[in-house]
Amino acid sequence: MKKILNYIDGSYDESFSKDWLDNYNPSKGEVYSKIASSTKADVNSAYLAAKKAFPAWSNTTINERSAILSKIADLIDDHLDMLAEAETLDNGKPLNLAKSVDIPRASSNFRFFAHAITQFSSEAHESIGLNSMNFTLRQAIGVVGCISPWNLPLYLFTWKIAPALAAGNTVVAKPSEVTPMTAFLLGELCSKAGLPDGVLNIIHGTGPNAGQAIVEHPNIKAISFTGGTKTGESIARTAAPMFKKLSLELGGKNPNIIFADCNYEKMLSVTIKSSFANQGQICLCGSRIFVEKSIYSKFKKDFIAKVKDLKIGDPFVSTTNIGALVSKPHLEKVLSYINLAKEEGGKILTGGNKVTVKGSENGYYLEPTVIEIFNHQCRINQEEIFGPVVTIMPFETEKDVLAMANSVKYGLSATLWTSNIDRTMRVSKKIEAGIVWVNTWLNRDLRTPFGGIKNSGVGREGGFEALKFFTEPKNICIKYDN
Repeated sequence: MKKILNYIDGSYDESFSKDWLDNYNPSKGEVYSKIASSTKADVNSAYLAAKKAFPAWSNTTINERSAILSKIADLIDDHLDMLAEAETLDNGKPLNLAKSVDIPRASSNFRFFAHAITQFSSEAHESIGLNSMNFTLRQAIGVVGCISPWNLPLYLFTWKIAPALAAGNTVVAKPSEVTPMTAFLLGELCSKAGLPDGVLNIIHGTGPNAGQAIVEHPNIKAISFTGGTKTGESIARTAAPMFKKLSLELGGKNPNIIFADCNYEKMLSVTIKSSFANQGQICLCGSRIFVEKSIYSKFKKDFIAKVKDLKIGDPFVSTTNIGALVSKPHLEKVLSYINLAKEEGGKILTGGNKVTVKGSENGYYLEPTVIEIFNHQCRINQEEIFGPVVTIMPFETEKDVLAMANSVKYGLSATLWTSNIDRTMRVSKKIEAGIVWVNTWLNRDLRTPFGGIKNSGVGREGGFEALKFFTEPKNICIKYDN
């Protein structure tokens, strides 16, 4: 059985404990590999390798760093099929999704920051009349920690490490123990690209053991984390008293607001994607759908019909729209919310049941589920489910829907459908979210800041915001004589 090893100082090694975790193929419900179960000792070993590599890497020229990151991007593209198949095997997502989105975006992350670092500039301020000049240096922090989630494994893993490396830092990174395979494969590609030993170190293991050890390490100076809000709270409690820099991209309960004047057919098509892409396991999915009352009945009928047309099945089959959920515990969690919806008076319009797929009878499959609710404050509409489950509810006025949209503790993203430019500006400004899509969804320009407000996190990723996070500004003031 394949073993997923730690990547430290350019070499693959077992954990110090010699213990292993089971790694499941969710589409089959079977263990297919073993994961190194790392502890503090492994994290410290990775830190020491990163510390040793930092002086040389942080003084590597921008052009050299850029060339290496570009080469990593090229190698990801060259191994697209292998990486996509590994992602699907590990995560349960449809192979066509991994090939078209996850792996291409992973290479795009490296390629973008390879170019972005060549354009990352500092500031200078002349104090006229005072004969002094101030300029700002942006220097690499040192050894940083990057912890990524299971839903978009390689995509979000590279989203963190690419800007960290571009800025001149060395990295101790931990992918989710639920989906570690593509991060494991990335180590070899980085070595082939010429990334010096110790610059990137990849540790595998659980959050309480390996993840917490990264957060607690006294000399790892910054933590970039994407994952659940409760875990983010725990990280903040540990890291804040240690004065570490923190970037936390956390949960979401995103509203999808549909006005009657929208482009109806376009809205319907995109809303299916924004509801159920990756089995609804994307933090940006629109899980709360609010529809203007005048088109609500039509929307309900048409939306349910499209949902029923989605094909659930083996993620390696090209016609599959809905693959397996990532794990058995997660499937059980999502099912518990569907049961809760019934208790709260919600009406299951379609879905809600486990699915048995021929040849994959033990896989973690669930029907895409649409629940009509009558109280936007119910738990099913307030708590993050992170699965193929959406609620729908009508609204009458712009004021009413804004109140409902903003009623949750989260503020990651929102989607607005309208042809009215005045309404677009009014509503977009009042929605409490870090990103608002208007007449589109998941349309990402890597130059823009990304992150949430309220319980959806702190800090911003993407573009120069990421490079700013992974550097420390230093002002230098020079006094001169006339």
